[in-house]
Amino acid sequence: MLDAIVVAGSDNSGPLRDCSNESYEAMIRIGSKPMVRYVIDALKESGIVHRIVVAGPKELEEFLADDCVTVVQTKYGIIENAVKALEYVDTSAPVLIATCDIPLLTAQAVKNFVDLSLKYDADFFYPIVSMNEVYRRFPEIERTSAKLKEGRFTGGNLFIVNPAAVPRSAEKAREFVNYRKSPVKLCRILGFKFVFKLILNMLSIPELEDKVSEVLGINVKAIITKYPEIGIDVDKPSDYSIVSQYLDRPA
Repeated sequence: MLDAIVVAGSDNSGPLRDCSNESYEAMIRIGSKPMVRYVIDALKESGIVHRIVVAGPKELEEFLADDCVTVVQTKYGIIENAVKALEYVDTSAPVLIATCDIPLLTAQAVKNFVDLSLKYDADFFYPIVSMNEVYRRFPEIERTSAKLKEGRFTGGNLFIVNPAAVPRSAEKAREFVNYRKSPVKLCRILGFKFVFKLILNMLSIPELEDKVSEVLGINVKAIITKYPEIGIDVDKPSDYSIVSQYLDRPA
C-alpha cells in the first residue's frame, strides 16, 4: 500500500468563481460533495492507499473528518505544496500524488494506474490517455492534447513519485509548472529542436520520456491508461457544467 498526497491549496479566484463563492477550489460542491471529497473517496476505495495527506487550507478539515486523512496547511504553489506534504508521509516507498480537481476519479482508475506503474523501475510516473478513449467515454469534454507517433494523448492529474528523487528534480519541475503556458520559456528548458519536433507531431513516447528524464535528472515513465477520469480536471465553468451532469445525484 502507498501513502497519498492530494494537492488542494488553490484559491477560488479564477474562472470557477462564476460557479461557486467558496474560498478554495477544493471546497466547491459538485453534486452532493465538495470536489476534493470525490478524490479522497476514490483513493480510499481503491484499497491500495494507506494514509492520505491533503495539502491545503485548514478549512478542509471540516469536510475530511477521517482517521486516515491529515490536512497540512500550505499556501504555496503546486510543487511546493507537494514537497511540504512529503514531510507527513512514508518516504521509504513511492508516494501517490493527486490534484483535488479530478472529481470523476474512480477507485478502479487509481488501482489500474498504480498496478501498471509499479511494474517498472522509475522515479516518476505520469499517466497519459488516448483522446479516442476520452471521446468514447466523455464526448463533450475538451482537453488539451498532443499528437505523438503512437496517437493523440492527453495527460492525467495522478502521479507516483520516488521521494528520494524529489530534491534533485523539484526546481526544474517548478519551472515546468510556471512556464507551462509560455512556449518560449518552455523552449529554453526543452530545447527548440525538441519543441519543433513536438509541434510537427514527430515525437514518440520513448523520446518524450527520455527528454523529460534528462531535464529533470530523474527517470520518468509515461503510463498509458484507459481511464480518462484521471485527466478530466475542473478548472473552468464549462468543465464544471459537464462534470456536474455525471455527479449531480444523491449521495
